[in-house]
Amino acid sequence: MTTLLAFVYLPMWLVWVLLGATFIFGLYAQMKVSSAYNKNVQIPSRGRITGREAAEAVMHRAGISDVTIEETGGHLTDHYDPTNRRLVLSSENYRGTSLAALGVAAHEAGHAIQHKVGYSMLKTRMALVPITQISSQILPFVMMGGLFFGGFRNNMILDIGILCYAVLTVFHFVTLPVEFDASRRANVELAGLGIVERDEIPGVKETLNAAALTYVAAFLSSLINLLYLLSMRRSDD
Repeated sequence: MTTLLAFVYLPMWLVWVLLGATFIFGLYAQMKVSSAYNKNVQIPSRGRITGREAAEAVMHRAGISDVTIEETGGHLTDHYDPTNRRLVLSSENYRGTSLAALGVAAHEAGHAIQHKVGYSMLKTRMALVPITQISSQILPFVMMGGLFFGGFRNNMILDIGILCYAVLTVFHFVTLPVEFDASRRANVELAGLGIVERDEIPGVKETLNAAALTYVAAFLSSLINLLYLLSMRRSDD
């Protein structure tokens, strides 16, 4: 820990500025993804292909036949479950024929392709999931401990918080190339299969690019919180 602290020289005022900037960027990212999705979910694709059909076509082209496609409730609850080999789409994207629905469905199919080809960053993220879940569960108790034990003046509590945020930061950092690559694959596959026409591609890209901002925001938030705790720890030494 001492070696790590030696590289942290950020004054607390700068950390607070960065925390504020990161918070604002997070809000911007959420507004951007909502705006882009709400805009493009209103634009039907000319091919009238549903999100489910698009995901099936993308995976079929990649030779994937062991992944089930399931419908779920909620808004933007879409995800790929590599453990159970499930591609889960929210109802609006499962049944929808909009540019947003096609983009989201193809993006999740992109994760299935990553899994099939053994994409290294996806494998790394999968390996980090257990310890990341544990860290996420511990953090609320760390925050409460900081409040009840002298506002993070207890070095043991600080060290646990630092370790938790370090894990989260690494996880979110690894997530970035995974998500960017899945979006790249989605754009290539949708165009290559003729599911969307050339003038429809910008709508798909707008949706996926906006979603990518939320992953950037999550990484920055974890990083700045890590720097905040490291700076506090250094000030106590």
